[in-house]
Amino acid sequence: MRGPLGAVIGRYPSSDGSVPIDGGIIKHNRKCRDIAFLILFIAFWIAMIVNSSFGFNQGNPLRLTYGLDYKGNVCGDRHAHPDLRQLELRYWLNPNQVYQTGLKDSQFKLSNARSICLLDCPIPAEDTLNWVCDYPEGDIRLSTDNWIDRNYDYFEFLSAEMRNSSLQLQGPCYPIIFPSVNVYWSCQFIARASNMSLRHWQQMGGVNINQDLIIDKSIHRSINSRSSVLKRYMADIGKSWPVLIVCGGLLPLFLSVIWLLMIRHFVAAMPWITVVLFNILIISVTMFCYLKAGWIGNDAITPIIGAHDPYYSASGRELKHLRAVAVLMTFIMVVAVLTSIAIVRRILMATSVLKVAAKVIGEVQALMIFPIIPYLLLAIFYMIWISAALHLFSSGQIVQNNCNSNCCAYDLASNKVNCDRCCGFSIRYTPHIAVAIFFHLFGCYWVTQFFIASSSTVIAGSVASYYWARGETSPDIPFLPVFSSMKRLLRYSLGSVALGSLTVSFVEAIRFMLESIRRKIKVANTTPDSWYGKVAFYTCQGTLRSVEWTVKSFNRNAYIMIAITGKSFCRASAIATELIINNILRIGKVNVIGDVILFLGKLCVSLSSAVFAFLMLDVHKYRSAHNKISSPVFPVLVCWGLGYVVATLFFTVVEMSIDTIILSFCQDSEEHQGTAQYAPPLLIETLNDQNEMQRLTQ
Repeated sequence: MRGPLGAVIGRYPSSDGSVPIDGGIIKHNRKCRDIAFLILFIAFWIAMIVNSSFGFNQGNPLRLTYGLDYKGNVCGDRHAHPDLRQLELRYWLNPNQVYQTGLKDSQFKLSNARSICLLDCPIPAEDTLNWVCDYPEGDIRLSTDNWIDRNYDYFEFLSAEMRNSSLQLQGPCYPIIFPSVNVYWSCQFIARASNMSLRHWQQMGGVNINQDLIIDKSIHRSINSRSSVLKRYMADIGKSWPVLIVCGGLLPLFLSVIWLLMIRHFVAAMPWITVVLFNILIISVTMFCYLKAGWIGNDAITPIIGAHDPYYSASGRELKHLRAVAVLMTFIMVVAVLTSIAIVRRILMATSVLKVAAKVIGEVQALMIFPIIPYLLLAIFYMIWISAALHLFSSGQIVQNNCNSNCCAYDLASNKVNCDRCCGFSIRYTPHIAVAIFFHLFGCYWVTQFFIASSSTVIAGSVASYYWARGETSPDIPFLPVFSSMKRLLRYSLGSVALGSLTVSFVEAIRFMLESIRRKIKVANTTPDSWYGKVAFYTCQGTLRSVEWTVKSFNRNAYIMIAITGKSFCRASAIATELIINNILRIGKVNVIGDVILFLGKLCVSLSSAVFAFLMLDVHKYRSAHNKISSPVFPVLVCWGLGYVVATLFFTVVEMSIDTIILSFCQDSEEHQGTAQYAPPLLIETLNDQNEMQRLTQ
């Protein structure tokens, strides 16, 4: 059986009603708990370092944005040969090869078509024939800068043999017959040949050039493939790092501190302010999605970079995804507004609960400063983690393709037409890279939950010190209760926190894998047709969500018992569960309503981050040139997620204050026949009010 909590923490009164002064508020005769899981967590950190080192060694984030030339170089890479630091656009030299890749039964792939990296996309001349020539080398004694200044044209320097080879579309120079436009750093042909250029080409005796819409669609299909879109989404995160720092780090920090200060001084108005602000923000985010989707105004995202023919337009998967997000946000907005209206009558109850937390924060003022410590640690972790993630996603191996098609081209180094090993290059991803990425994602979630759990445990220990000292400035309360609680955590309970955070991460990982299986089944059109199959599948999803929510809820109460009693995670969970079950009618409604308001507060902070991210991403820097992002979706989602994590760190002060006070109050009442003996005066003042008590215990 569970003994009296007062005796456990050293505050159990003697027979004469006095409290012994030796032993302190929270007894120090503890020992390390769940050491095996702490060792597991440390081993996991070492594995994450090794995993990230693999990414930093093998990856190159430039691959996420730019294509490969026929030599296997990444466009824009300053370490390539030749130096490509300014040459970021991929251009396919031979239009007939591009046409061939678009034929239905063709085995020739676009990755095998000869391509080079340019500074801008070539366009045909109005009165003559322009050329784009291969990188200068061999007998062509031009520097790369001179080659660029000549608009990549050194046809006049070619020998008779080279000119004849060029007329056969084998290089080293190729005619500019089709205009092209920069679509996500690839020069996409416009299937509208220049009549003047084509006439000059035919007069020179050039081979026939196919003029069909296939030449447009072939490149468009490659640019909009699933893998290309995913790479661009990941590259967007790397390009928008200033936005992530401001909107995902600094802004939520500022807003969270402001929210805590307002809870401290304007507690009665905060639930109303939170609900109203939440509705305004979610409507704003939805409107921004409509703007970028092109449903409001003329500011839709476009895959075309830089100046182009106004009569030419191109669409990409990014626009479709953004419109799907806009539809989803519309549904969420409607549900959120209706839910807010439904809980209006419960806001008064939330006010009563928040008053308790406000009084605790006012007494233990270090609680408002403490979240900055885990915030700084997580900020450093996230910066390294995001950089490692970008390298992992781009850590495939560049290998030359095996193609049996005719890809002959003139080799300037050997001064002859080469038909051997003329296939293009591509990035090959092995299965272990997918495992490494999943391991990296799981590690991020576990570490985040670990820091949140550690913060919760420290706060719970601080609030427990306040409660069981009758809220007085007593010598029993440590001079800095927050740092004393943190010391106990670091010395005794890190293993228990590691186990609790691992439990949540494990449940979330299972749910993620099931969701991935569901998507693959949907893509393969093998969704269960039977009614029983569909019910079982979606029931499994709902059950896992419920289990995840329940685990998080019980973990939070377990951390309170860990902070107070120093027990292991499992033992503390059992104590907390028993206490909750015995007082479910008393604390159930209080916790639910309080958690709803705090959840809306977190959403207010994270949605504010999303709104400001939309605004920052709308500047010219992110709409053109090499910093252009393909879509604001991923950077905004990351800012929203980071904002939510930061808000959770700071709002945990209020959450854990409420839960710790209520659990301590329930335990205090159980030990003293329904009358709490250790509730501090400021808490008793609130709880003794008949109306407040009715709301808290109804």
